[in-house]
Amino acid sequence: MKITSIHFFSAAVLLFSSLVFSSGLKAQGKAYVVKDEKLYRAIVHMDSVCFDAFNTQDLKTLSNVFAENVEFYNDGGKVTNYQQTMESFKKMFASNSASPLKRKLIGSIEVYPLKDFGAIEVGVHQFTHTENGKEEIGIFKFVQVWELKDGVWKMTRVISYDH
Repeated sequence: MKITSIHFFSAAVLLFSSLVFSSGLKAQGKAYVVKDEKLYRAIVHMDSVCFDAFNTQDLKTLSNVFAENVEFYNDGGKVTNYQQTMESFKKMFASNSASPLKRKLIGSIEVYPLKDFGAIEVGVHQFTHTENGKEEIGIFKFVQVWELKDGVWKMTRVISYDH
């Protein structure tokens, strides 16, 4: 039996479409599933402690959340250590005292264990403040590495990106 050009073309389109469709499904990845509920709750709690302190401009609590060896990476090109990060918070709070910068978590976070160290937290958050009478909103992605040492969680690395 002879395959006509139309049949061959139809078969090729069908094969190509099925390959593209199945590749698309794999590329979308799987949905995040909490694997360690206790770890997840601990990191969600620490995230709340950190950003409740940020939202209320509580520098003392923030200074206790960050490890003294913290490295804070920002895709704007700046990398800061503990002292620089605390100084940055202090300046930010002073310049936004009339209209404090507020952070809100967008959706939920993902938490992944780091064996014998702590956890990685991944998420998206929104910052708002009023500037010249207009509400300014920024949505950014972040990765935070938490270390559990002597029963205390400290943030050791922060990557803030997609500004």
